[in-house]
Amino acid sequence: MKQSLFSVFLILFFATAHAQTPYYQGKTIRIVTGFPAGDVNDQWPRLIGQHMSKYISGNPGIIIQNTPGAGSLIAANHVYTVAKPDGLTLGWIGPALYFDQLIGRKEVQYDWSKFTWIGSPMRSEHHIYMRTDSPYKTIEDIRRGVDPPKRR
Repeated sequence: MKQSLFSVFLILFFATAHAQTPYYQGKTIRIVTGFPAGDVNDQWPRLIGQHMSKYISGNPGIIIQNTPGAGSLIAANHVYTVAKPDGLTLGWIGPALYFDQLIGRKEVQYDWSKFTWIGSPMRSEHHIYMRTDSPYKTIEDIRRGVDPPKRR
């Protein structure tokens, strides 16, 4: 009986001691931004990165990696295909990139539905315009369409 109580004590002691070490302690979070240095979409992650660490257990370092090009599609592809899904890489990408996947753009290597949206520092409205003679009237019409919409 004493031996089993001692075993339970050891298991609880070591499980508790291990759980107290913050995951991010001694690590660096990388924010991959798909915009050039100095752009407003580069300044946002830099501003957030200066303050974000103090709100994360373990106070990790934060670095910004600029990967501009294709309206942030290159950064989205990088975050999806290269970065490990370990919570140490975040993407700062354009919110309208889902259209590129939706219309079947061949350069898209990501699955938009598998990205997890954390948040945004600003509110913005995105619009899509279609001609009245288009067969597409809603976003669902585009999703269900046999032929993808043509870009002009």
